[in-house]
Amino acid sequence: MPLTRRTAVQTLVTASVFGVAGCLGSSNTRNWDLEEKAAVTNAQQYNAPGCGCCKQYASYLRNNIDGELTETVPDDIVSIKEKYNIPESLHSCHTLVLEDYVVEGHVPAQVVAKLLTEKPAIEGVALPGMPAGTPGMGGTKQESWTIYVIGGDQAQEKYVEI
Repeated sequence: MPLTRRTAVQTLVTASVFGVAGCLGSSNTRNWDLEEKAAVTNAQQYNAPGCGCCKQYASYLRNNIDGELTETVPDDIVSIKEKYNIPESLHSCHTLVLEDYVVEGHVPAQVVAKLLTEKPAIEGVALPGMPAGTPGMGGTKQESWTIYVIGGDQAQEKYVEI
């Protein structure tokens, strides 16, 4: 299905509604903290307009990375996702660009550290949607989370499951 302005707006509104609902609960992000911070020289997070869990995820990241994190709220978050070749099926509310990778969604810091350590030949990873209990989201983890590959020969295959 082609991406139209109407589809983009509907997706953004839906994400915002679920984001506000999901962000109202509290999440024990300490379960996902790293014992040693991941070294990052450049990190830019693009937040969906009006999404509180994006800010909560950024706060979580700041506690788990050794480096600067900049936040931006673009006028068109979908264009950011298109710029970084994130398939629509893997979209979440925010997009993080760090080092040579893109991280879509509420990916735990352990997975980000694994990505930066292993340096696979991919564009990045994604945890689609806004699952309850993930870092920055409210609620309790209900099921395992599959983090998918973005780009490379393994695009949209499982990177890790936690």
